[in-house]
Amino acid sequence: MPPSSDAAASQWLEQLSAMRAAIAELKLPQTNGDAAPYEYGQDIEIDDDDLSPESGSDDIWDLISDAEDGDYSEESLEPPSQPVDGLNKEKRVFGDKEWLKRQCENISSRGSGLEAQALQDQIIAIVASDSSDEELQMTLADIVGFGELDFVSDIITHRKQLLAEPTKASSGILSKAERDTRLRQQDYEHKTATLGAAQDRSATQYPHVYRAHDAGNTLSMTGRKYLLPTGSERIDREKYEEYNIPAAKVGVLGTHQKLVQIDEMDGLCKRTFKGYKALNRMQSLLYSVAYHTSENMLVCAPTGAGKTDAAMLTILNTVAKNVQPSPIEEPDATEFAVRTDDFKIVYVAPMKALAAEITDKLGKRLAWLGIQVRELTGDMQLTKAEIKRTQIIVTTPEKWDVVTRKSTGDTELVQKVRLLIIDEVHMLHDARGAVLESLVARTERQVESTQSLIRIVGLSATLPNYVDVSDFLKVNRMAGLFYFDQSFRPVPLEQRFIGVRGKAGTKTSRDNIDNTAFEKVKDMLEQGHQVMVFVHSRKDTVKTARMIYDMAAEEGVADLLDPTQHEGFSNAMREVKTSKGREIRELVAKGMGTHHAGMPRSDRNMIEKLFATGVLKVLCCTATLAWGVNLPAAAVIIKGTQLYSAEAGKFVDLGILDVLQIFGRAGRPQYQDTGIGMILTTQDKLQHYLSAVTQQQPIESQFSKKLVDNLNAEISLGTVTSVPEAITWLGYSYLFVRMRRNPIAYGIEWAEIRDDPNLVQRRRELVVKAARVLQQSQMIIFNETTEELRAKDVGRIASQFYVLQTSIEIFNTMMRPRATEADVLKMVSMSGEFDNIQSRETEEKELMRLKDESAPCDIDGGIGTQQGKTNVLLQSYISKANLEDFTLVSDTAYVAQNAARICRALFMIALNRRWGYQCLVLLSMCKSIEKRVWAYEHPFRQFDLPQAVLRNLDEKGSTTSVDSLREMEPAEIGSLVHNQKMGSTISKLLDNFPTLSVDAEIAPLNRDVLRIKLYLTPDFRWNDRHHGTSESYWIWVENSETSEIYHHEYFILSRKRMYDDHELNFTIPLSDPLPSQIYVRAVSDRWLGAETVHPVSFQHLIRPDTESVYTDLLNLQPLPVKALKNPLLEEIYGQRFQFFNPMQTQLFHCMYYTHANVLLGSPTGSGKTIAAELAMWWAFREKPGSKVVYIAPMKALVRERVQDWGKRLTRQMGLKLVELTGDNTPDTRTIRDADIIVTTPEKWDGISRSWQTRSYVQQVSLVIIDEIHLLGGDRGPILEIIVSRMNYIASQKKGSVRIVGMSTACANAMDLANWLGVKEGLFNFRHSVRPVPLEIYIDGFPEQRGFCPLMQSMNRPTFLAIKSHSPDKPVIVFVASRRQTRLTAKDLINFCGMEDNPRRFVKMSEEDLALNLSRVKDEALREALSFGIGLHHAGLVESDRQLAEELFANNKIQILVATSTLAWGVNLPAHLVVVKGTQFFDAKIEGYKDMDLTDVLQMLGRAGRPQFDTSGIARIFTQDSKKAFYKHFLHTGFPVESSLHNVLENHFAAEISAETVTSKQDALDYLTWTFFFRRLHKNPSYYGLEISAEENNTIAAQQAANDYMIEMVDKSMAELAESGCLQLHSNGDVDATALGKIMSYYYLSHKTIRNLTQFAKPKATFEDVLSWMCRATEYDELPVRHNEDLINAELSTNLPLKAENFGLPMWDPHVKAFLLLQAYFSRIDLPISDYVGDQNSVLDQSIRIIQASIDVLSEMGYLQSCRMMMTLLQCVKSARWPQDGPLAIFPAVDADEEKKRVASGKKPITLIEATTGSRSALEAALREVHLPNPSHDRVLKPLSRLPQIRVNASEVNALGFSVNLSRINPAQDREFRIYAPRYPKPQSEGFFILVSDAAKGDLMALKRFNWPSPDKVRGASATKPSKRCVIKLPDSGTERKVKVLVVSDSYIGMAWPVGDLDIPAPPQVVDDGSKKFQ
Repeated sequence: MPPSSDAAASQWLEQLSAMRAAIAELKLPQTNGDAAPYEYGQDIEIDDDDLSPESGSDDIWDLISDAEDGDYSEESLEPPSQPVDGLNKEKRVFGDKEWLKRQCENISSRGSGLEAQALQDQIIAIVASDSSDEELQMTLADIVGFGELDFVSDIITHRKQLLAEPTKASSGILSKAERDTRLRQQDYEHKTATLGAAQDRSATQYPHVYRAHDAGNTLSMTGRKYLLPTGSERIDREKYEEYNIPAAKVGVLGTHQKLVQIDEMDGLCKRTFKGYKALNRMQSLLYSVAYHTSENMLVCAPTGAGKTDAAMLTILNTVAKNVQPSPIEEPDATEFAVRTDDFKIVYVAPMKALAAEITDKLGKRLAWLGIQVRELTGDMQLTKAEIKRTQIIVTTPEKWDVVTRKSTGDTELVQKVRLLIIDEVHMLHDARGAVLESLVARTERQVESTQSLIRIVGLSATLPNYVDVSDFLKVNRMAGLFYFDQSFRPVPLEQRFIGVRGKAGTKTSRDNIDNTAFEKVKDMLEQGHQVMVFVHSRKDTVKTARMIYDMAAEEGVADLLDPTQHEGFSNAMREVKTSKGREIRELVAKGMGTHHAGMPRSDRNMIEKLFATGVLKVLCCTATLAWGVNLPAAAVIIKGTQLYSAEAGKFVDLGILDVLQIFGRAGRPQYQDTGIGMILTTQDKLQHYLSAVTQQQPIESQFSKKLVDNLNAEISLGTVTSVPEAITWLGYSYLFVRMRRNPIAYGIEWAEIRDDPNLVQRRRELVVKAARVLQQSQMIIFNETTEELRAKDVGRIASQFYVLQTSIEIFNTMMRPRATEADVLKMVSMSGEFDNIQSRETEEKELMRLKDESAPCDIDGGIGTQQGKTNVLLQSYISKANLEDFTLVSDTAYVAQNAARICRALFMIALNRRWGYQCLVLLSMCKSIEKRVWAYEHPFRQFDLPQAVLRNLDEKGSTTSVDSLREMEPAEIGSLVHNQKMGSTISKLLDNFPTLSVDAEIAPLNRDVLRIKLYLTPDFRWNDRHHGTSESYWIWVENSETSEIYHHEYFILSRKRMYDDHELNFTIPLSDPLPSQIYVRAVSDRWLGAETVHPVSFQHLIRPDTESVYTDLLNLQPLPVKALKNPLLEEIYGQRFQFFNPMQTQLFHCMYYTHANVLLGSPTGSGKTIAAELAMWWAFREKPGSKVVYIAPMKALVRERVQDWGKRLTRQMGLKLVELTGDNTPDTRTIRDADIIVTTPEKWDGISRSWQTRSYVQQVSLVIIDEIHLLGGDRGPILEIIVSRMNYIASQKKGSVRIVGMSTACANAMDLANWLGVKEGLFNFRHSVRPVPLEIYIDGFPEQRGFCPLMQSMNRPTFLAIKSHSPDKPVIVFVASRRQTRLTAKDLINFCGMEDNPRRFVKMSEEDLALNLSRVKDEALREALSFGIGLHHAGLVESDRQLAEELFANNKIQILVATSTLAWGVNLPAHLVVVKGTQFFDAKIEGYKDMDLTDVLQMLGRAGRPQFDTSGIARIFTQDSKKAFYKHFLHTGFPVESSLHNVLENHFAAEISAETVTSKQDALDYLTWTFFFRRLHKNPSYYGLEISAEENNTIAAQQAANDYMIEMVDKSMAELAESGCLQLHSNGDVDATALGKIMSYYYLSHKTIRNLTQFAKPKATFEDVLSWMCRATEYDELPVRHNEDLINAELSTNLPLKAENFGLPMWDPHVKAFLLLQAYFSRIDLPISDYVGDQNSVLDQSIRIIQASIDVLSEMGYLQSCRMMMTLLQCVKSARWPQDGPLAIFPAVDADEEKKRVASGKKPITLIEATTGSRSALEAALREVHLPNPSHDRVLKPLSRLPQIRVNASEVNALGFSVNLSRINPAQDREFRIYAPRYPKPQSEGFFILVSDAAKGDLMALKRFNWPSPDKVRGASATKPSKRCVIKLPDSGTERKVKVLVVSDSYIGMAWPVGDLDIPAPPQVVDDGSKKFQ
C-alpha cells in the first residue's frame, strides 16, 4: 500500500483530533441529543446481553424493543476506529507504551474517574517502583478498578517492555513474518479490544431526553455495576473512606432554544406566574407539551429544577379548559370565570409535610382564580361538602387509594378528576410503591372504561429506567417523556459519600461518625458556608448541636460559630427570649439552631428566619425540614443513615428519596455556584448509597408483595370480576412492565418469556395464587371452574378500612360473639399491621410501668412479645399516659393510628355477622381509641373540663350518669362536683350531649315478618362546636336474649334537618320461639356514652295467621275457542290463538257462565286480561244494555287497555268504549252511551260519588278491578271505597253488581275474597304458574353512604348480567328515577366501549340508525340509542317514548333502561329483566324509600316472552339487608293490608255531601263494608290496636275493635268540622256544608280547603292567589328529587316572585310548584328535563284547585280575590303573567316589548280591544313590538278565533234576572276549543258571570257558563251560539243595585261588563192564610 495513503490517513487522524480538541474548547452544551459530539463507534448497536451473559435485561440501555435486536450481525461489531493493516505507519507492539496509552484512553472513556494521561503516568510510576508483582497487582487493581483484572495481568506480564524506551518503527515494506505477527496482533487486539463507550443511540431516539451522552452511566466489565461519573475521586483516611463526586457543569441553552418569557404567554399564565420574568430552562423545554397538549407526561429532573412549576403548567392546561373566556381563543383576556364544579385535579405527594407545602404553594398562586386547594391526608380530613367545593386536592398515595377504593363513596369526586399529578414517582421502588401502581392502574382502567380523559403527569428525580416508568404511566415516549440530567440543577451539587470505619452500631462507629461530622462541619465553616446537619430523631438535634459546639470549644475553633458579629444578632437575641425552649435560647447564643416537628410552630418559624438571614451558622434538624420547608444551605450533611421506623419497629436505612430531598436543599441559587451534599454512613452501607444516589440502579416493582390486598381492593370495587379481568388489570402495573424487561429478577426463565411474551400465564399464576389466599380468608368467592371472582363483605370491609389480609385471617380465627374488651384489645394487637413492632430490652422498664399504671385490661403473655407491647401502648394511649422513651412515642402514634382503623373494621365485621353484643363492645372501643377515653369513664371526659371536676364525676358513679344529671338543677350539679361555677357549664353541655330518643311502632305483615317503624328524635341542642354539620348513629335491632342483630342501619342527623321528623322503616324476620322483647339501639358513631336502648315488648304482638290459600293448576284439556259458542267472538280470538291456556280453561265456566264474583290471583303475563274479557261477554249476554267498568290503577294501564280493546274488540262487536282519566274527560252523554268504561280509581270515585243523580252509574253490571293487590299502596283506599260503594249501591238497588278482582298471587286471598263477596270464584294461583318459567336471582349489595353510589356500584354487575344471561336477547333494566336512566345508560355505554364490538347492542343497519336518530328530540336518548340502548321514562316527549318502545319491540335495540312506570303501562316483555335497586327518592321524607313489592313483582313479570323464550330471567339488585325480605315475599306473596284509616276524612266528606252518611252511626255502618274492617280483626297489631295475645278472637277483642273504630270516626269528623266541611250536631247527626260539597265535587282534600279559608283575605294580590293555590295538599306528592333544592334556589333568583317569601324550605314540593308555575308564565326553559314532566303534572291539577278556590272565595263573598283567582286561571291557560300585555299570549311576541308598548298607552290595551280593533291598528301594534311582517299572520289568525261576545241582561225582577250571551264571530271547531298552545290539554271556552253588590262591593252570585253542545243546536248557530243564563239572587227586603260582569275563563283580561242593574224590592203580600208568594 503506498505510503502516501498512510500519510493521508495519519494526517486525517491528526486533523480529526485537532478538530475534536477545538470543539471541546468551545464547550458546546451537551443538552440536546443532536448537539453531542459524534464519536467513533457510536453508530454501532451493541446488545449488552451478548457481552455479559448473566445480565438480564436489567440494564439501562436495553431500551430498544426486542424487535430491533434481531438486526445485529458479526460485521457490525467491528469497530471502525481500528485502522486497517497498512494504513498505519507505526508498528504497534502489544505491551508497549502506545498500547498502554490506548488501553488507558479506553478505561477513562468508560469513566474510571481519571484522565487517560494521568492514569498512564500513574501506572508507569507504579510499574517502575520496586514492588513485587503481587503488590503491583493489588495497587493497580485499586487504580483501574477490579473490573479490569485482565488488563492488570497484561501490564504485569509486559512490565519490562513498558519500561523500555520505545523504538522508532522502521518505515517501508514489512517482511512476511512481521506481517504475520502484526496480523496476529491485530486479530488479538480486535478480539480483546474494549469497545468505545456504549453510545447507544436508543437513548437519543426520544425528542425530549436531555442528557449528556456519557452521564456516567458506563458499564463496568461485569455489566453489573455502573462506574461513577468522570472526575470522581476516592480518598482514604484513618477513620473513613470518602468518595467525592464533582458537581456537574451547569447546562446552558441549546442553539435553537430560548426561554419562554412570561409576557409572551396568555393571560391565564401571566397572572399565575406573577413576579416571574421567564420560565427556567427546563420549564421552557416542556412548556409546549405541558400547557398546550393533554399528553400524559413523565418529567424526570433533579431536585430543585423547578418541577412544581412544570406541574403548575399542566394544572393551568386543565383550568384553561374550564374557564370563560377560553385563554386559547382569547389569549389577551385577564379576567376569568372558572367553572369550578366541572373538574378536579388531584396532586399526589409522597409525604404529609410535602402535601402541606404544595397546598400552600398552589393555593397562593391560584387564589386569584378563586380555585380552592385543599389537603386531604391522614391529618386533614375533608367533609363531602368541602370536597365538592375544592378543585385541587393534594393528597398522599394511601389516602387517594382509600378514596378511590370506595366504589362509590366519592365517585362524584373521582369522576370529575381531569388531571392526576404524581410527585416523586420514583417511590415505585419503595415499599409504598405498590400503592402508586394500584392507583395508576385504577386510573388508567377508569379512563378506558369511562372514555373520559384523565391526564396523568408523573414527576420524579432522575432515574435510570425512565422509559419503563413512562410506559407504565402510558406516556407517549415521543411526546410526553422528559428527562433532564444533573446539568439542569440550578445549583450543581457536589456529592461526598463518607463511609465511617467500625462495625455498624458499635461505639467506635458512633464516635467516628461524630468526629467526622464535626470535621466536615469545621471544613465548611472555614470556607464560610452555612451548614445544615440532618439527624434522625428530635432528641438528636440538640445532642448533635451540643456535641459540635463542645468539640469546637475543645479544638479552640468556637469562634467559627460565633454569631455576635452578625448585624441581626441583637434582634435575634431579643426574639429568642420569647421562646419557651430552654435549648433554643442556649444554642442560638452560640450560633446554632435546632429544627424538628416537635417544636412549637413559632419557634420553628423563628429558627428558619434566623438561619435564612445568616445569624445561625449551623442548623441541626430532622428530615421534615427538607420536605416541608424550602430552606436551602450551602452545605448539608446527613449524619448517620439509621433512623427508627415505628412501622417496621426497628432502625431502618434512610430512604433514597429522603437523601435526594435533603441533597436538594444544598446550594442557594443566589449565593453559591455549587452546593455540597455529604452523607455520613457506615462503611457497609456506603456502596448502597453511592450506587443509589448516583442513580445507577433501575427501579423495580414492589407490587407482588402487596398483590393480595390490591387484588382484594379491585374485586371489592367491582372492577375485577373474573380471572381474565384480573390478568388485564395486572397488565397495567409497573410490575408487568418490569417483568417483561427484566424477567430474571422476577424469577422468570427465558424460555417462558420467549413462548409467552406477554406473560399471560405468569400473570394468571400470580392472580390465581392471590385469589386462593383471599378465598381461604373468606374475603372473596373464587369459583375456579368459571374463574369468577366475587367480593364478600369481609373483603369489602378489609378494602375499605385498608386492613391487611393477614390480619383478617387472624380475626377469622379469633372473633367470638361474646368477646370482652380485653379480648378485643388482644385481637387488635395481633393484627398483621403491628408485626414489625419489636420489643427492646431498653424499653422494658417503661412498658412495665405503663402496664401497671395505664392498662386497665389484662394482657396475656406479658409485654415481651410484639402483641404484648402493642397492647400496652394502645391502652396507655387511651389512658393518655406520659411516655418518656422517644421510640415509644412514635410507636404509640403508629399503633393508635392503625388501631382505630382496624377496630372500625372489626366493628363492621361483627355487624356483618350480626353479633349485637360484640358490636357494642367494638364500637365503644373504636370511640375510646378516637377520643382517648375508656368506656367505663364518665362520657364528659370528651369535653374539655377541669381534671378535678372529671374525677368527681367519675367517682360518683351512677348518680352522675347523663340521664340522672339531666334531671338535676345546675346548682345541684355544681355541689356534686364541688364547683358551683361548673354546674351551669355542665348543664349546658348536657344539652349538647347528642343522644336520641327512639319510639317504635310494630306491625306484623304475616306470621314470619314484622314491619318496624322507628321515630327518632334528637334530645339535644345543636352546637356547631361539638357537632359540626352532622352527627351519625348506628341503629340496630337485636334479640334481647341472644343479642342477634336482625337489622342495622347507619343514620345521619344533619344540622339542617335537626327538627324534622326522622322515621326509619324496615322489616325483620320473626322466628319461633319469639323473644319476649327486642331492643332497638341507637348508638352514636362518635360519642362515647351517647346511646339509647328502646325495648319493644312482644306482649301485645298478635301474629296474624296467613293461611295462604292457593289454587292448584288442574291438568285439564285446553278448551278450544269454539267453547265460546259465539261466531263473532270465535273469530276475534281465533286470530290470536286456537286454545285457551290452562289457567283460562280452568276459569272458563266460572267467568263465562256464572254471575259469581271472582278474585283471580295469578302472575303477570299469565293471561288474566282474556279471563276478564270472558266476564265482560257474560255481562253483555246476560244483562244487555248494562255497562262494564274496567278500573286500572294507573293511567298507563288504562291507555294500554283502551288501545288494545279498541283495536281488537269494540269495533268488531259494535260496542262503544270510553276512556275516563285525568287526561281525558268526555262529556256526560258520551259516558251515558258507552258500553265499556275504562277508568282510574280516582276518576271513578269522583263520578260514582253522586251515584244517586247519575243513572249510568246505576246501570253498571260488572266492575273489573285490575291489580287489586294495590289496596295496600298509597292509592289503595280509593279502590277500597269504590268496591264498598258498588256493593252498597247494589244492596240499595236490589240489583247486583258483579265484581271481578285481578291481582298477582297474594298471601291473604281469603280476606280479599270475603270482602269482595267472592265465594266459589276464588282462584289464587302460585307465582310459578307462568306461561314462561322464570328464574329469579337476588343479588345483595353492600350498604353505601348514598344512593347514587349504590346505584353506580350496580352498573357493572348489570352489564355482566347482560353478558352472561342474555348476550343477544332483549333486556329491560328498571331503575328508580329518570336521572338514573341516563346515568345507567351512560355507564353501560362505557362498558361497551371496552368490548371488542362497542355497538354490540345495536341490531339495525347504519342507515336505519341514522334515520331513527334524526327523529329523536332528547339528547341523552340520542346518545344511548346510537349504542343500542333505549331510555324510557315519563320525562320524555311522547314521540321519543314511542320510538324507544317501537325500536325495542322490533328488536332493533337490545336494551331498554326504564323507570318503573314502564312495567305497568307498556306490555314490552324481555328475556332478561334487571331491577337495578329497589329504592326511590321520596321528597316528603327527603330520603330513599323502598319500592312497593307489587312494583317489583310487576317488573319481574316483564321477564320471559311467551312467543320466543322457554324461560325468563330476572335479577334483583338490592341492599344486602333487604335480600331476605325479597326472598321471603317473592316466594309467598305479599299480604295485602288496608291503608284506609290514614285518609278516612276525605272519603267521609264525600259520602256526607252525597248524603249517604248522615250520622255517626251511618259512618260506622259504612266502615263495615270496607276491607279495613275485615283486616282490623285479623291483624290488630298492624293497625295499632292493642289487644293482648290471650284476648285475641274473644268478645273483649270485638269490643276493643269497635271502640277503636268509634274513636276513628270521631276523630275524622272533628277534623272535617275544623276544615268547615261539615256540621256536627250534638245528637251525632252530620250535615254537609257548602265547602264540603265543593271539596267533594272537585275531588280535593279537606286540608286544601282548610288552607285556603285560613289564608283567604278580601283583597288579594296575584302573588297571594298563586301561593294559596300552590299550598294545596294535592301538591304534597310532587316529586322533589335529590339536589333539586339547589335547582329551585337557582330558579327562584331568576323569577319575578321569590320563593323565599313563600315561607317554606327550598326542598318543599309546594315551593317547587310555585316556581314551576312562574317559569311557565314567564315561558322560560326549565333547567332539567325532569322539570318538564313535573310542570305538566302541576298544570294538570291546577285548574281543579283554582276552580274550587273560586267557589270557596265566592262563598266567602270576596269579590276582588275571586277576580284575582280568575285571573290566575286565565294565566294558567294562556301561559303569561297578567301584566304581560294582550298580544303577549301569541307566538313570537316578546313580552317585554309588548309591556313597553302598553305602557306607552298605544292601543290595543286589552284583548277585547284587540279582537275588535281594525287590522291596520293591529299591524301597527305588531310593528311596534318588532314583529316582522311575514309573521303577522301567526298573530292575526289565532286572534280572529278569540270570542267576540254580545252580552245584555233581561227579565229583571226581585228574585233575579237573565243574562243573554251570543258569540258574534264563528268558533273554529264544534268543541269550542280555546287558543292555548302552551297548555298541555285541550280546553273549551267558558265564562263566569259575576254579580256584586254595587254599594258594598260584596259578591252576591257567581255562575259558570259554557256554550251548548253543538249536537243540540243545528245549522249556522252551531258555531255562532247564543245562550241565556238565569241568575237567582239571595233574598233581600229592599231594592238594590247590582253590577254584572262576564269574565272569560281562558284569556287574560277579557271581561264584558253588563252594567248596573236595579233590582226592585219584592212585592209585599199580606198574609191571609193562603200560600206565601216566594
